[in-house]
Amino acid sequence: MSAQDKRDTTELVQSSLQRRYAREKRFRFFGLAAITASLTFLAVLLITITLRGLPAFKQTFIQLDITLDAKTLGTDENPDTDALRKANYNGTIKNSLLALFPDVKKRADKKRLYKLVSNGAQYDLQRKVMADPSLIGETFTIWLPVGDDTNGYIQGNIDTTLPEKKRRFKDNQVQWVETLKENNQIERRFNYTFFERGDSREPEMAGIKGSLFGSMLTLTVTLLLSFPVAVATAIYLEEFAPKNRWTDIIEVNINNLAAVPSIVFGLLGLAIFINFFNLPRSAPIVGGLVLSLMTLPTIIISARAALKSVPPSIRDAALGVGASKLQVVFHHVLPLAMPGILTGTIIGMAQALGETAPLLMIGMVAFIVDVPTSLTDPATVLPVQIYQWADLPEKGFVEKTSAAIMVLLAFLIMMNAVAVYLRRKFERKW
Repeated sequence: MSAQDKRDTTELVQSSLQRRYAREKRFRFFGLAAITASLTFLAVLLITITLRGLPAFKQTFIQLDITLDAKTLGTDENPDTDALRKANYNGTIKNSLLALFPDVKKRADKKRLYKLVSNGAQYDLQRKVMADPSLIGETFTIWLPVGDDTNGYIQGNIDTTLPEKKRRFKDNQVQWVETLKENNQIERRFNYTFFERGDSREPEMAGIKGSLFGSMLTLTVTLLLSFPVAVATAIYLEEFAPKNRWTDIIEVNINNLAAVPSIVFGLLGLAIFINFFNLPRSAPIVGGLVLSLMTLPTIIISARAALKSVPPSIRDAALGVGASKLQVVFHHVLPLAMPGILTGTIIGMAQALGETAPLLMIGMVAFIVDVPTSLTDPATVLPVQIYQWADLPEKGFVEKTSAAIMVLLAFLIMMNAVAVYLRRKFERKW
C-alpha cells in the first residue's frame, strides 16, 4: 500500500469516527433533553398541586356568642336525645349573627349575613350541645367554620375591585368580615376537619376520613386475597408445574392479564360479584375482590422473577443433604425470594390504591357521608373522592381536590419507598 493510500484510509477512518462521535453527542443531548423536560413537567405538576392544595389545610373560623334558649331551639327545658338532635340550631346561629350586626334589617341583607357562617356549622353546635345538654339556657362562646365564599375572601381569592354585580361576595359582606377581623373574631387554624370527617356538600365541611377508611378496608381485602393466591401460583408454575403446552398457555394469559385495562376488571366485578352473587354495591369487599383480580398478575410475575433469581445451587445443595422438593422450596428458596416478592406486592398494592375506573363500575362513586366500619358498609376510596370533588364547581372543592391528591401521592411515595427499602436491605448478590 502506498503512502497516499495510507493517508486516504486514515482520513476515511477519522471521518467515520468523527461522524460516530457526533451521533453519540446528539444522542446524549436528546436523552438529557428528554430527562430535563420530564423532570420539568413533573416539577410543574407537583408545584401546581401543592400551591393549590396548601390552603385546604387551613380553615377559617368565626367567633359567636351563642344563647341557647329553648324557645329558639324548639324544645322544652329538659329535652331528650331525639329532641336535641332535631333542635333548631341554625336559628340560634342566625340570632347570634343578627346580634352582632343589629342594623341589618332587609331580608336580602340577612341572607348574605347568614352566609358568612357555613351551613354545616349547625352540626358542630349540635354535637356540642348533645355532649353537654346543660348548656341549654346558657350563653357561651364558640368558634364555627365560615362559608366557602367568606373563606375565599379571607384567602384573597375574591377580587373586590370588580363591580359588585360581578362577584358573589358583596360589599356589605366585605364590611362585616372586616369588622369581625378588627374585633379578633376571625381566626385561621389547621384544618382538622379535612382528616376527621367524611364527604359533604359544603366544601368547608368536607373531609377524607371516609375515603381513607374505605381505601384501607378495600386494600386489606385485596392484600388478603391476592398475596397468598399469587405466591402459591408463582411457586407452582416455577417449581412444580411441568413444562408443557398447558403451562405455556397459563403463563401467556397471566402476562396478557397484566396489560388488560383496569376498567375491564370493573366490568367483570359488576357482572360476577354484583349481578350474579348479589354482593352489595359500593362495598369494600367488592372493591377488594375486583382489585385483587387486577393485582394478581403483577404479583405473580414479580414473585416468579424473585424465585428465578435464587441460584440453582441452593436447590441442589438442599436436595443433596436429603431435603424433599417441598422442603427445598419452603425452607430455602421461598425465604431467599421473599424480599423480591414483597417488593412486587407493595408495588401492586400501590397500583391498586391509585385505581379509579374499576371501582366506578361497581358503584363506589356514591356520595358517602358516614365513615365505613365494616367490609359491607357503603364506602368510597380516595381516588374516587378526588374524582368526585374535581367535578364540583365551588372554589373550596378545587383546593380540597389538590389537597387530597397530595395525601394520595404521599401514600404512594411512602409505599414505593418501603418497596425500595426492602429490596436494598434484604437483596442478596449471588
